[in-house]
Amino acid sequence: MSRIGKAPISIPAGVTVSIDENNIVTVKGPKGELKQTVDADITVTQEDGVITVTRPTEQKRHKALHGLYRSLLNNMVIGVTEGYKLTQELVGVGYRATNTGNTLDLVLGFSHHYVFQLPEEIKVTTASEKGQTPKIILESIDKQLIGQVAAKIRSLRAPEPYKGKGIKFVGEVLRRKAGKSASKK
Repeated sequence: MSRIGKAPISIPAGVTVSIDENNIVTVKGPKGELKQTVDADITVTQEDGVITVTRPTEQKRHKALHGLYRSLLNNMVIGVTEGYKLTQELVGVGYRATNTGNTLDLVLGFSHHYVFQLPEEIKVTTASEKGQTPKIILESIDKQLIGQVAAKIRSLRAPEPYKGKGIKFVGEVLRRKAGKSASKK
């Protein structure tokens, strides 16, 4: 039995969950609304403020989907109550980030700026304090979408292993290399 899949999801106060006949689960909360289509083989039930996910057989496919959909539904419940927040920092001389609404303008040491239009589900803010690296703060209720956007921003200038220059997540530990040794005389 899947350890993740068999764990029940408790529904906090202020959150409503509805499951229709096409296996579409809708979660509404104080921060917004999310929808997820669940595979036809997986059964989702709601009783007494608890969501349970069950699978019909012990097939490998059913086992995989069991844990997957339980995690997706749990992330939806957390998203509409608390939301998700990711912070990235730009490490490098002259690297800057500014935003106008949902448009992110990045200067990353190339001859051109990167202008990145974010989806309306994501709220972006930038912070540039003297003596600190510029930061990009992303907030959303959709964990998958915020992770995908953050990975796309990071891929514009991934951190390099020698000096660590690039876009990295706050708290991310980079694997560093030593570089060239001085010649011996």
